[in-house]
Amino acid sequence: MNNKVIWITGASSGIGEALVYEYNKAGAKLIISSRNRDELFRVKANCKNPVNIHVLSLDLEDTANLNGKAEEAIRIYGRIDMLINSGGISQRGLALETDLETEQRLMNVNFWGTAILSKAVLPNMIANGGGNIVCISSLVGKFGTRMRSAYSASKHALHGYFDSLRSEMYDKKINITIVCPGFIKTKVTLNALTANGSPQGTMDSAQENGMSAEECAKQIVQAVKSNKEEVYIGGKEVKGILFKKVFPFKILQIP
Repeated sequence: MNNKVIWITGASSGIGEALVYEYNKAGAKLIISSRNRDELFRVKANCKNPVNIHVLSLDLEDTANLNGKAEEAIRIYGRIDMLINSGGISQRGLALETDLETEQRLMNVNFWGTAILSKAVLPNMIANGGGNIVCISSLVGKFGTRMRSAYSASKHALHGYFDSLRSEMYDKKINITIVCPGFIKTKVTLNALTANGSPQGTMDSAQENGMSAEECAKQIVQAVKSNKEEVYIGGKEVKGILFKKVFPFKILQIP
């Protein structure tokens, strides 16, 4: 990773923040993005080699301006070798009670933001001989559960889109890795949108007792290094994928 240019969204907390530290230690040049500029500078200050980190704030929900943000990111170092789409937002609300605006917000942040940025950097990657696209999905990108309808839909959409994109990019040296975390100890449940779009504000117990973001990041780095197409990370909840195949009508509670 020495001198490779990596752009990480969702870099101000959780898995994205942990990935910043891992790739900074590996010698990469980083562009770190999220809505919270102050938190991005905190993350940068915590790095061993902050001189190799550029802060670029953006809002994934602001889809109209994401192409411009991608152009700005490419101008920083002249290229993007890897884009890690870690930015996202979860949900805690029943489908019948969740308003359309909240569902659209989930789709914009989790799916469209990721798709737009990825398409925007691909021509640069191809021109430079290849690259990596990493998408942080979820176990519920493989099956749906209660209180997660729009969130699950946004993650399912990532799988369909990027599986298709992978087939289109196979001869252009573009590697695409979809990461499906289970219970990872981050602030994802604190910020999860309730039915009316307000943050939940509490930590789910399963999340509180989940794998650390640091361990999750280490496994992601290894999966990307090995050019894995899809990887499942977490504890026993990962078995839910097999369980769903065997008992397809069983309702599971996995974030």
